[in-house]
Amino acid sequence: AMQVVAVAMLLLGGVEAFQHAPPLARSRALASSSLTPSLASRSFSIPGLRQRQGSVGLRMGLFDTVAKSFGMGKEEATSEGGVVFGVGSPENQKFVKELLVRVESKINVLEEQIEKLTDEQLRAKTQEFQQRLRKGETEEDILDEAFAVVREAAWRVLKLRHYDVQMVGGMVLHQRKLAEMATGEGKTLVATLPSYLNALSGKGVHVVTVNDYLARRDAENMGQIHRFLGLTVGLIQAEMKPEERRANYGCDITYVTNSELGFDYLRDNLAIKPEDIVLTRPFNFCIVDEADSIMIDEARTPLIISEKTAAPAAKYANSAKIATVLEEKVHYTVDEKSQSVTLTERGFSDVEKILNVKDLFNPKDPWSPYIINALKAKSLFKKDVQYVVRANEVMIVDEFTGRVLEGRRWSNGLHQSVEAKEGLKPSSETQTVASITYQSFFRLFPKLSGMTGTARTEAKEFGDIYGLEVLSIPTALPVARRDNPDATFRTQAGKWKAVMGDIARRHTKGQPILIGTTSIAASEQLSKLMTELEVPHEVLNAKPEVVTRENEIVAQAGRAFAITIATNMAGRGTDILLGGNSGFFAKKRIMQKLAPALVDKKNGLPSKEAMEIKQNPACIPLPELSEQAVNKIDEAVQAAASALGSLPSMLDVESLLAVAAETGPVEAGSHLEKLREAYRVVKEEYDVRCKKEKEEVEDLGGLHVIGTERHESRRIDQQLRGRAGRQGDPGSSRFFLALDDRLFQVFGGTSIDGLLDKLKVEEDMPLEAKSVSDALDGVQRRVEEYFYGIRKEMFKYDEILSSQRESIYSMRKKFVTEDSDYMSNTILEYCLDTAEEIVPNYIKEGKLDASGLANKLAQFFDGIQLKDSDIAALKSRDEVRQVVRRQVEEVLERKEGELDAVKESFSFEIERYIILTQVDLLWKQHLKDIDFLKDFIGLRAYKGDPFIEFQQEGFELYQDMLKAVRRNTVYSFFQYKLKNEENKAKAASAAPKKKKGGKKK
Repeated sequence: AMQVVAVAMLLLGGVEAFQHAPPLARSRALASSSLTPSLASRSFSIPGLRQRQGSVGLRMGLFDTVAKSFGMGKEEATSEGGVVFGVGSPENQKFVKELLVRVESKINVLEEQIEKLTDEQLRAKTQEFQQRLRKGETEEDILDEAFAVVREAAWRVLKLRHYDVQMVGGMVLHQRKLAEMATGEGKTLVATLPSYLNALSGKGVHVVTVNDYLARRDAENMGQIHRFLGLTVGLIQAEMKPEERRANYGCDITYVTNSELGFDYLRDNLAIKPEDIVLTRPFNFCIVDEADSIMIDEARTPLIISEKTAAPAAKYANSAKIATVLEEKVHYTVDEKSQSVTLTERGFSDVEKILNVKDLFNPKDPWSPYIINALKAKSLFKKDVQYVVRANEVMIVDEFTGRVLEGRRWSNGLHQSVEAKEGLKPSSETQTVASITYQSFFRLFPKLSGMTGTARTEAKEFGDIYGLEVLSIPTALPVARRDNPDATFRTQAGKWKAVMGDIARRHTKGQPILIGTTSIAASEQLSKLMTELEVPHEVLNAKPEVVTRENEIVAQAGRAFAITIATNMAGRGTDILLGGNSGFFAKKRIMQKLAPALVDKKNGLPSKEAMEIKQNPACIPLPELSEQAVNKIDEAVQAAASALGSLPSMLDVESLLAVAAETGPVEAGSHLEKLREAYRVVKEEYDVRCKKEKEEVEDLGGLHVIGTERHESRRIDQQLRGRAGRQGDPGSSRFFLALDDRLFQVFGGTSIDGLLDKLKVEEDMPLEAKSVSDALDGVQRRVEEYFYGIRKEMFKYDEILSSQRESIYSMRKKFVTEDSDYMSNTILEYCLDTAEEIVPNYIKEGKLDASGLANKLAQFFDGIQLKDSDIAALKSRDEVRQVVRRQVEEVLERKEGELDAVKESFSFEIERYIILTQVDLLWKQHLKDIDFLKDFIGLRAYKGDPFIEFQQEGFELYQDMLKAVRRNTVYSFFQYKLKNEENKAKAASAAPKKKKGGKKK
């Protein structure tokens, strides 16, 4: 009824009358696609409203116009208690307003002109922009027209038109800032604007996201816009080979995960030959999606490439057994806040007796690190919380996203200790070969930006570490979600009783419920309780049997009666749509027949059961498809099989179906057109049920989110709340807390203990006093500050290593990519510097040790023709230096000539191999030395600032390492001997190699 009134006011009385409609009515009226036919049949005089064929363009144009008239984006309560997504501080609001004015006055005015262009003319705009950039214009000069072109391309290819606020988001990203945009506001579409603009220079753009699925989805969907405009689009996936990676990184725009990009960077800096390098261009522009998850949460753990060394399995196993008999507070103490364990005096004594050793710290047979790690594994690292066991392998779980971190391992023996605790054979120990933190990695990009739904609470960290200013972008529609006050209880029993009561009240009405937990264990416990009570539900966590169904579970989480228990929802790839995701159901239904027709089991075809739509047991079953829909699927599958034969993997089938599900141009009569028609028919049939359920769910208040515990960061809590109320949908949220929740017990200190003592209420009575709320908020802020302090301190020390890493990698890359002349001159410089270093050690107090100098030179420069008698005849230090220098040059020329006589450029190959081997070997040792220095520098704090000491000693270690690279390279090169007799004969008659260029400076 409110919706009808609002529409009537708009049609009959214009914007002024519509302004008096209730806010939620306005929101629902604007969001309703059923408005389109009646609106399209009327003529309007609303400034800026774009009249186009089709519903989406008209509806979105109307959104922007009405939003402007109503001043949407202000912090105001709606009649339903929801809050419009704000735009931050007054400075933030002013900046956004200026950008909106630019959109209206410079970009929107081009729209009529741009839409008249043919597809070929629109595509030709790309070449025109590139030419203008070559002539000296900047990206800022062409921004307005380029954004208008992308908006038009998106409409033609995907039938999506960027909102005005999305254009603002695109400008914010282009200006090297972090755009905070609410869930469901189309951040992926926003990224197409700055990625297109910055790819025009030909220097490349990386769009970084959190997992392979999202990277593939975005490359397939959003990539159609870029391809339509004539740009190339690359995609990096975990299983790709180096040549595939190189080709995809060479595209104008590349979609990739943060871990794949980071590890490729490290692997490139371990390459021996130029063809091993996949990132062939310098970094240019990077857009990070889910920036808070990647740049804050995952930044706690560096990316590490390591090599295996043998692990003392017996020590790990025995330490695990000893840990089981030691008692906390008797033999050791645990500090959960700092994640540390300390042995008491009795603990030391008893462990030494058990092991029959005198000293746990004996450097020849150390036991202390094994015992400490075993106790950490026992007390701090819990199964199904910090890790899961999959196929006899310990897999780390990301505490922020609830996902398994593939390929990640705890360092310093902790991973092996956890394996020993679980009764598994300890895997090989590792030594770091290359590492980098995300903080250091993303700062390598000259131009960096990011987008996320929650960043304001971490604005200081983004500014301090990455130099990114956070700007909040207003939503296209008011947020109608009601965020209810927290319900806080004295005990866990009271909290869970209240949670079950809230679930029961809402589920019986049919309202969908999403329940967020902070760990796998908590989700499993809640699931067990609900199973005992015979409440149907779905569980979404990092368990192997669940991960493969993630998209399917989320696609149904907004259906009537659905109950979904999930670990943290950050970075999930499928939106929770009220009523269910009909597009997902249609794709999966077609895939059941398409995949077996194009892929066999050898190439990854899933089982028939895996491809079935497993429906949420709490929901009303989906309807069976009509005979017409089934026939359409069969025709499309037959056409695809005839046209394609077979495909190499399921990824290719998914890509094919993704293109078919979009609205971009396809060839008439092709298999793609038939697949698209089948998709349309099937989706329409599922839409009947989904739209009906959506109306029912909206009337019930939309998706209800229940939080069962505060997270360490308010940001993660906001992400959970943000799953409800997307794009103007109704929704609600409430957190149920207990004063004995782990977060409050570990970090709350005396404030929480005091509350427990003072509050003598029943366990099932919620605490609503302001002092309770303030105390809990204070705990969460302290936790955020504590972990920010850890990350900031880690970054502060890593900056020293980062500058050294950039220097050594830059030097190393030249060794890999430069020609033989560069390498030969480098070796010559190394030889002369080494000789210059040797000579002074044998001239002391005016006396020349000719014999000692001759022996030392012969040790380093095998084959040098300089006897001690020749040296003794020299009369001055300068004369000695000059003769030594000449002889070193000659012996190097002879050595290179001998090697080149065996094979052309053989000396170049040997020189490059030796120098790269020495760089890698000594850099690896340097990383170990730096870690050791970092661990123990704090013990010398009484002498001064430990950071200054670390800086000075770290620099000295680096300089020593560079000198060692030089010396070892020279020594190893002259020690290289030919073994084949034929090759020796060729070398014996070889002429010295003369340098082509001057000496390297």
